[in-house]
Amino acid sequence: MSAAAQLEHTNFTVTDPDATAKWMCDLFGWHVRWTGGSREVGYSVHVGTDTHYLALYVPKAGGVQPREDNYMTKGGLNHIAVVVDDIADMRTRVANAGFTPGEHYDYEPGQRFYFHDHDGIEYEVVQYD
Repeated sequence: MSAAAQLEHTNFTVTDPDATAKWMCDLFGWHVRWTGGSREVGYSVHVGTDTHYLALYVPKAGGVQPREDNYMTKGGLNHIAVVVDDIADMRTRVANAGFTPGEHYDYEPGQRFYFHDHDGIEYEVVQYD
């Protein structure tokens, strides 16, 4: 039997890929892997680690539309989760970056909190016990 498939990247639309990539690099310690033109005359920034990344996409000027509540949208992106070693430190760093950390939850297998970025995208920060 072959090895299980690995998730390489997720691609989603933001209003400013460069600005989103910057705060992700600052908060998560990631780096920009690639930038350039992409589908529909758009622009993408790939940000993450050497093995996994997020593709941040913006279509040509004026193409970004407000989104509905993704939890009620079939196929919607509900949130993106990142794992950290020190959730208390990350909560402080998220607040210092200008985002509002949400409620803190402790349940198996770890601790977590959520925040929304400038585009309204929800992020989950997890620390496993």
